[in-house]
Amino acid sequence: MVDSDLLYTHTYQVRAYEIDAQQRMTLPALSRLMQEAALQNVIEIGMSYWDLAPYHISWVLTRQQIEVQRLPNLNEHIRIHTYPAGFLKAFALRDFWVETLDGEPLAHSASTWLLMDTRSRKMANPPDFVLAFNRRMPPKEQCLPRISGQLDKLGAVGHQESYTVHWHDLDFNRHLNNTLYIQWMLDPVPETVLAERQMRFLDIEYRAEGQLADVLQSEVEEAAIGTYRHRILRPADGKVLANAFTRWG
Repeated sequence: MVDSDLLYTHTYQVRAYEIDAQQRMTLPALSRLMQEAALQNVIEIGMSYWDLAPYHISWVLTRQQIEVQRLPNLNEHIRIHTYPAGFLKAFALRDFWVETLDGEPLAHSASTWLLMDTRSRKMANPPDFVLAFNRRMPPKEQCLPRISGQLDKLGAVGHQESYTVHWHDLDFNRHLNNTLYIQWMLDPVPETVLAERQMRFLDIEYRAEGQLADVLQSEVEEAAIGTYRHRILRPADGKVLANAFTRWG
């Protein structure tokens, strides 16, 4: 594991409401635990939403890749490690590692974040007191590879579903919770894939906020056998809120 005093580790037990029909944790549920670990980490180091509120800035996830070796089962205890992994221009990097209590690797994830001005809802440059954490970041060689490249755009829609953003879908930034993007993107995937295969890789790009009462459309295209392209679209203005790519094995 990385050599950093910014490392945060916590143990969780897989609950019944986090599993699918195969009694294994869903990827949206695993993503929520990663987000919880990240939140507790920034609270611990004094960089949370509440610490940054006086400066009118807040962290927003823009890109995440998750590689899955195995999804944990009902009642299994897992350990999640997370840590800030440096800065890339105005973006902050964060890594996640998920394992069993015996050290079996289950999943890992690289992610990219930016600071949003909570008044203008636009990107803000990190202030000096945030950039000062760069001195405490782990060495680059100990971190996951940085995310690069662009996601291919979805072409012909094969499956789709519609959603309305309700109050309980919002997070404390008052926009659609980013884990719901994942859940809604996966819902239209054919049932045979969801029931018989396991997702091995997810790459998701968050492009815009979903707001209360928005009507959104989740669209899926099979790119090749075992791979899919996804997007969340707001038909009212044609805005793409998120794109994603998944690989199943």
